[in-house]
Amino acid sequence: MLPSECPLVVAGGGPAGYMAAITAAEAGLAGVLLLEATDQPLGKVLISGGGRCNVTHACWDPRALVGHYPRGARALLGPFSRFATGDTLRWFSDHGLELVEEPDGRLFPRSNRSSSVVRTLETAAAAAGVTVWRGAALRGAEASAAGGFALQVRHREQPLRCQRLLLATGGHPSGRQLAAGLGHQLVPPVPSLFTLALEANPLAALSGVVMDPVELELDVPGGERFRQGGIVLLTHWGLSGPATLRLTAFAARALKDHRYQASLTVNWCGGRSAADVEALRAACRRDQPRRQLAACRPWPELSRRLWLHLLERHGVDGQKRWADFGKADQRRLLEGLRASRYAVSGRGPFGEEFVTAGGVALGEVNLATMESRKQPGLFLAGELLDVDGVTGGFNFQHCWTSGWLAGQAIAQQAKLATAAN
Repeated sequence: MLPSECPLVVAGGGPAGYMAAITAAEAGLAGVLLLEATDQPLGKVLISGGGRCNVTHACWDPRALVGHYPRGARALLGPFSRFATGDTLRWFSDHGLELVEEPDGRLFPRSNRSSSVVRTLETAAAAAGVTVWRGAALRGAEASAAGGFALQVRHREQPLRCQRLLLATGGHPSGRQLAAGLGHQLVPPVPSLFTLALEANPLAALSGVVMDPVELELDVPGGERFRQGGIVLLTHWGLSGPATLRLTAFAARALKDHRYQASLTVNWCGGRSAADVEALRAACRRDQPRRQLAACRPWPELSRRLWLHLLERHGVDGQKRWADFGKADQRRLLEGLRASRYAVSGRGPFGEEFVTAGGVALGEVNLATMESRKQPGLFLAGELLDVDGVTGGFNFQHCWTSGWLAGQAIAQQAKLATAAN
């Protein structure tokens, strides 16, 4: 049986909501209630990272960490100075979960199972005395003139009253509607972290090829330009992989504004300069003059399928020997290696965003406490805010940080109110 009134209601059983509820309860706030609209709290945690859960990223300096957030970077420096990657590691270690760093900096549970993360959070919540109500969607929230909130919850006839309310509803439209109803302006949400579809995709036959590293440059109509480098996966519709996802995260609003039409330039040379590529070409000509171009790539990391594609696309006869490789052919092929151009025609077929850019404007939130500047007693955390990160654990890190700050501030505020009374 749920109480008719409690000191704190957390709406949203995701990473930010759980972290806030646990933190507030562990700091001494009794009677914390967490509402989760579905029957499975922490659902996004469970499916993330292919079922492994990339908890955070080994980026230890807050000044470097903020560079991985296309929206909210500068504003996050203060929050990350109080709770960042190292604090997340310690928090999970203190609650019995060891995180292990992979070569690319991503941090996963040692078990390699996202269920370990879910179990850790659920165990910590239960131990701290947090009540979790599943299948309880928050339908409405009204601020009381005397302080606190009256909440309308699905399957409950009478209003649920609370002294403080934390919205951690992720990117779901209902959470944005609740925030707007409580006085907040919303930055319109747009997809972030998506793949790119290429017009009449000339790379379709190369589906499955992975290149690392590749340099991408996206020119959006109107003059905006975005650059990223790293691993790229070629698909039957265009480009995917971490570098593509980072690129689209930073270009999310510009691409949305121009209906996902843009020009993409790809440097396939893995960071090699024109002089480096020329030296490799000269070495092939010198050391293997009788071999055909198609049979001898200038460097071994260059995919053979991609090499043959570039030869054909730029009008170079792959049956020619390296000794007969003329200057005109060399110029065309060098341009193809360093600056192949493709027309972007939209998002890829799996473009339903895992993350959205947009939400409650950061200027309307005190980021030291995560309390609303518009409505006293209202706190906001996680993806509901206009913050989003690139792939690699950065979105979860913002959830841990904002949830922890909110939980600490709520518990402290409650203590001061009790002392004043």
